Amino acid sequence: MAAPTPSTAANIMLAIYEKKTTSVEIYRPLRQFIAYNYSEREAQNLEDDLQLVKQMRSDLERPPDSLTARRDLLQSYYKALCVMETRFPISPNKDHITSITFTWHDAFKQKQKASQQNIHLEKAAVLFNLGAIHSQIALSFDRSSSDGRRQASHSFMASAGAFAFLRDNASTKASIGQSSTVDISVECAGMLERLMLAQAQECVFENTIAKGSTPGVCAKIARQVGLYYEETLAALNVAPLNQHFDKGWISHVQLKAALYFSEACYRYGVELHEKEEIAEEIARLKTGISALTEAKKSSKGAPAQILEAFSKLEANLNRNLERAVKENDRVYLMRIPPSASLPPLPSVSLVKSMPMNETLDASKEKMFASLVPDSSAKALSRYTEMVDDIIRTQAEKLQQGSELARVRLKEMDLPDSILALEGNFALPADIKEDVEAVQISGGPAGLEAELQQLRDLRRVNQELLVQTEELLQKEGREDAQFRSQFGTRWTRPQSSTLTKNLLDRLNRFAANLKQASDSDARIERSIRDHFPLMSILDHRPIEAALPTLARPIMSLDANEDAIVGALKQSLRHLETLGAQRAGLEDMLKEMKRKDDILPKLMTSTGSYEDLFRKEIAKYDHICEEIAKNLEEQEQLLLQIQAQNDEFAAIFNLEDYKASREKSYKQIQAAIAKYREIKENINEGLKFYVTLQDAITNVKQQCSDYVMTRNIQCREMIEDVQRQMAGLSFQDNKNSGSYNYPSVTQRSTSQNQSDPSPYGYAHPPPYGSPPQQQPLPPPYHHQQPPMGGGAPYPPQNQQQPPPGSHEYGQPAYPGWRGPYYNSHATGSMPRPPYTVQPPYPPHHQSGYYKQQ
Repeated sequence: MAAPTPSTAANIMLAIYEKKTTSVEIYRPLRQFIAYNYSEREAQNLEDDLQLVKQMRSDLERPPDSLTARRDLLQSYYKALCVMETRFPISPNKDHITSITFTWHDAFKQKQKASQQNIHLEKAAVLFNLGAIHSQIALSFDRSSSDGRRQASHSFMASAGAFAFLRDNASTKASIGQSSTVDISVECAGMLERLMLAQAQECVFENTIAKGSTPGVCAKIARQVGLYYEETLAALNVAPLNQHFDKGWISHVQLKAALYFSEACYRYGVELHEKEEIAEEIARLKTGISALTEAKKSSKGAPAQILEAFSKLEANLNRNLERAVKENDRVYLMRIPPSASLPPLPSVSLVKSMPMNETLDASKEKMFASLVPDSSAKALSRYTEMVDDIIRTQAEKLQQGSELARVRLKEMDLPDSILALEGNFALPADIKEDVEAVQISGGPAGLEAELQQLRDLRRVNQELLVQTEELLQKEGREDAQFRSQFGTRWTRPQSSTLTKNLLDRLNRFAANLKQASDSDARIERSIRDHFPLMSILDHRPIEAALPTLARPIMSLDANEDAIVGALKQSLRHLETLGAQRAGLEDMLKEMKRKDDILPKLMTSTGSYEDLFRKEIAKYDHICEEIAKNLEEQEQLLLQIQAQNDEFAAIFNLEDYKASREKSYKQIQAAIAKYREIKENINEGLKFYVTLQDAITNVKQQCSDYVMTRNIQCREMIEDVQRQMAGLSFQDNKNSGSYNYPSVTQRSTSQNQSDPSPYGYAHPPPYGSPPQQQPLPPPYHHQQPPMGGGAPYPPQNQQQPPPGSHEYGQPAYPGWRGPYYNSHATGSMPRPPYTVQPPYPPHHQSGYYKQQ
């Protein structure tokens, strides 16, 4: 039954009583369902949620302690029911929860009740009670103050929103059950929504009168109050509501509808009087009086406040009507139009049903979050695929747009031509990298220093070769002198026989040095001949050597700056569009990352397809922005094409491009020639370093040989002197068969103990053919001895005096630079300049070829 609640205002308003329910055991069936369908551990983990649901249902069964606490309880419990609906199937089905039956009494006829084994009745009843509590909260405010009227209007709108949400989301499902009540039907929920809006608009009207607003504004607001009450009355006069509500309800709504229609006529008449539209004023006032007179016929049992308001309003209408009639009869003499010919009174609604979607949204609830039915998981997977398809399609469009812009600008040589005009042009990346590599390595100007290294190494090798030959020649002269002095008594082998292999190797070294010297000369000539070509590489920055795009010498209209400015502006706009595309792609990915509809799927009671359409619509505005961006870019590229054609014609761009391409080819040719010369110099350096090690090794062998021959020489001199002095016959006999140490044996021993340089091996044993020489072990980066000493001094033997300090060590002590070959082996010195270059040569240089 509706509760008329008096207020300090002239009019009274209606609040709705809550529906009553009976106690129901909800905890145990839910827990058993979790333990059976999931696990006992899961049931234990969800104990707090189960207890919370149990407590909320228990609180719902008791009278409220306060209206606001009751409102919060109803909102929380409704969201819990939404969470439970998709996880706990409550129905008579034997596979579902069958032990829960919800029972609720009708709010307007307490003797009527409904009982259903499903959650739909429970949700509908909770929503009805939420609307009822909001209406009670509205009437709890003091409407004698402006704030009280504003708060009351807000609560009435919230009540209307709750009843509208009931009508749209729960009434139909709750009415499908075996039993139901009229109060939660679609018709009743709609009627209550209009009633609450009428009372909310009524609060606004009261506030408008209190503020002293103009009669025209008051008339429009009052007419809307009347319209809302008329809609409510129309719903109460049709089935099933016409047999469900007391006549007091219908009488109250009918009186309010007539009261506010007449109030609108009165206020509108005041405005017409001010405009001196007396004829229509009279007609409106008569219409209002007629409405009041008709309504009073059914006012039996109406509250005194309403009847008092009727009397005051009727008196005002009659007073204004009498005044208007007199003025018309005396002054205006206008014809009074019939009531039926009058247009409807203007109206304006300043209230609306408060949306409850966000307030009652259960998607963010954490209750029972670990329970995910298969149907929800499959729906989530399908939705994710739909979103991924959108993201993929739009990302491809964005990438295609960026690539199209890049290709079109490349075809137009933009923005390179603009940068060239401003002096900020840059080389293509590949050429730029090659030039930087050349400049880092010293550039053409640094080739002279490397040539000097070649000269120094060649000189050192030649000096080492001369020193080695002088050692052998000196020993040969001494041997020839003693042989001439002692004649047949000098029986040891001749030096020329023993040193043949050593001399052959030295001759080959000399021939290699000669060929290398010729190659060095060719390198020097190549540098001199091509230095003008390569000198472009020494420009820092290299862009300084490129041609510039100059302004025309003569111009008829002097509009070059305007053309360039327009083109630059278009390019900046194109760049902005590109940045927008990057931002749109990031927005898509971020939206997808945050797009979690599983909670909504878990609380959704409608069609998944409807939810999908609603959620996918979130991406529509970004898709529209992407399409708009690409369309704008297409138009901008056409504009840039036209501007660039004009730019190219004025600045003679074709000639500049030809000159620029010529410079590119010159730079590339200079790089190729520099690399070729650099490769040859590197090969030469490697050759000289390797040859220096080989000559040093042979020099050590010659030193060992000379030392051995000197020892033999002293012993033989002593022996010859004993023979000439007539000493012991035995000594003379022994000296005739003296076993001189073999240089060949010494050399062979040396070959076995000393490492060979890269690409070189020790000479074969003295007196043996070169082809019988065994291969030595690889060289191990042995540092050449300082002062010309042997790398391995002979044991228990006196070393000969060292040679010149200048000639006794390599040109660069410790030389093991980047040109040093660490992999060559063999029995002969490596042919000059055959080391693999650091990068493939562009063509065969022909330098340092093997003889």
